[in-house]
Amino acid sequence: MPEKKIAVVGTFDTKGKEFEYLIRCIQRNGGQVLTIDTGIKDAPTFTPDISRNEVAERGGSSITELVKKNDRGEAVDVMMKGAAQIVASLYEQGEIAGIISLGGSAGTTIGTYAMRALPVGVPKFMVSTVASGDTRAYIGEKDIAMMYSIVDISGINRISEAILSNAAHAITGMVNFYNQEDHSDSKPMIAATMFGVTTPCVTEAKEYLESKGYEVLVFHATGSGGRSMESLIEGGFIAGVLDITTTELADELAGGVFSAGPDRLLAAGRKGIPQVVSLGALDMVNFGPMETVPEKCKKRKLYKHNATVTLMRTTKEENAQLGKIISEKLNQSRGPCSLFVPLNGVSFIDAEGKPFYGKEEDQALFESIRKHLDPSKVELIELENNINDKSFALAMAQKLEHMLQMEGSNK
Repeated sequence: MPEKKIAVVGTFDTKGKEFEYLIRCIQRNGGQVLTIDTGIKDAPTFTPDISRNEVAERGGSSITELVKKNDRGEAVDVMMKGAAQIVASLYEQGEIAGIISLGGSAGTTIGTYAMRALPVGVPKFMVSTVASGDTRAYIGEKDIAMMYSIVDISGINRISEAILSNAAHAITGMVNFYNQEDHSDSKPMIAATMFGVTTPCVTEAKEYLESKGYEVLVFHATGSGGRSMESLIEGGFIAGVLDITTTELADELAGGVFSAGPDRLLAAGRKGIPQVVSLGALDMVNFGPMETVPEKCKKRKLYKHNATVTLMRTTKEENAQLGKIISEKLNQSRGPCSLFVPLNGVSFIDAEGKPFYGKEEDQALFESIRKHLDPSKVELIELENNINDKSFALAMAQKLEHMLQMEGSNK
């Protein structure tokens, strides 16, 4: 077991007995812990390494003030911010190599917020009563493992013993085998975005770039994929971006389920790293099974992609808005940026004879881009191809390769 400790973060007042059992399990596995108390009302059942007073102060308040106000929402907000700052600082100082927590909705909010302060790859484990539902708000774009607690976290019984013991084995195993190798001499990493309907394009471009000595990370453009990519770009992990599939912008605009939020398509420009962008899958907005499509969209052009995914064709008006949105985002780029336009279709099903073929809709997108894109900031390249044509994919890959070579020669 490495000397670095596992941060155990939680409300040691209301869940003290459960945390004590978890800690004993970790220690039986040879793990060392560093305990951080995020409780509010009562004294902890054991003495933590970092007190709730310190956590509250780091979060911008004090325990006295939080108890006096008796505002649960504000208290959670303060403690999660304080815990995140402390955890990030401990990691930077080399004190911890992983983190674990357990709790209900409030404990999960605090614990996972602290976990999201740590880099991708650092072991993160959350035992939670809310882990069986939609966990996007807790996980965000980070690699947090969540385990459903089955029973409420209220005492130690045969079920909770098994769950907490498994969690202790999981975090100690992850920390024990945590890959901390030096990758300073590794290949430069490129981020690429893909959907099923742009797979041929991304695969061709990926293979070309890999043959030239780059490591290509492919992100599934399902909202969380786009957020994860933007986060890694912001974190300085990525040398260049091949943003072929910008479909998440359509979901953000039209209310689909795969939105990556308003900051999508901004990180590369802010960091000033080379980016080649295209319009992959902007012909569609994503929903779940057909019966989940909003009533206002039922009369739109819909396509059953599979049993769990229904696609809705974007309209001319939506495409005109998307062209403006993309242009305005790319116009902010501080580094080399090219936008590739596939004049014969933006996806596999946006081609003549295919379900979403829409020449007028695509033209609205293209015209909007021509109108709003700043040519002094972004190079516009229009090609008579469908996005999945081999020549289109290679043109984008070669453009990004050239940008990266130019960046390297200027350093």
